[in-house]
Amino acid sequence: MPFLLRLSLPDVPGSLGRVAAAIGEAGGDIEAIEIVEKRPDGTAVDDVFLEMVDGAMPDAIVSACTGLPDVSVLWISRYAAGGNVFLDLEAIEDLTSNPAVAHDRLVDLLPIVFRSDWGARVHRVDGIARATEAAPDTVAWLDVTGPAMATGTDDDLVAVCPLGPDQILVIGRRGGPDFLASELARFQHLANVASTIAG
Repeated sequence: MPFLLRLSLPDVPGSLGRVAAAIGEAGGDIEAIEIVEKRPDGTAVDDVFLEMVDGAMPDAIVSACTGLPDVSVLWISRYAAGGNVFLDLEAIEDLTSNPAVAHDRLVDLLPIVFRSDWGARVHRVDGIARATEAAPDTVAWLDVTGPAMATGTDDDLVAVCPLGPDQILVIGRRGGPDFLASELARFQHLANVASTIAG
């Protein structure tokens, strides 16, 4: 079963190697690692995509990681999409292949790019203009001037960003992890790029 593990660790040489060794010893097979954010306090947030070997439990991975100095597990969960890292540049390439539907296509790609559960494009007056299958039936309009966290329904953690004066993009994660400042900045950047491509 594939898992996504989000870690905070010191941003120093060798730190990631120690984490990888601990994960391996606990029964995790790392498929991919993505640096999500480098922080001014000298730490980094990394997403680790891993498979569990037979008989290994996620608790063992968490214990192995938190047993390392200054390493903390921010979140771990099953990850149905496996260990495929879908980079922002790949999303942009997809959008440029058909500019007429760039806004709709971006909504479809948001859950993949940000490892979230759903995405939606909401019009100020008309409501949901496009949504992925797992999106809630209603997504409220929010007046925002930049990317921001918002309160979602149930256990959803929600990020929102403007897409022109009368539309917003919304993405939601059920149960975590929180959207980081770097993810919010990427979210707005992709929205701006999609608008440019769409003309």
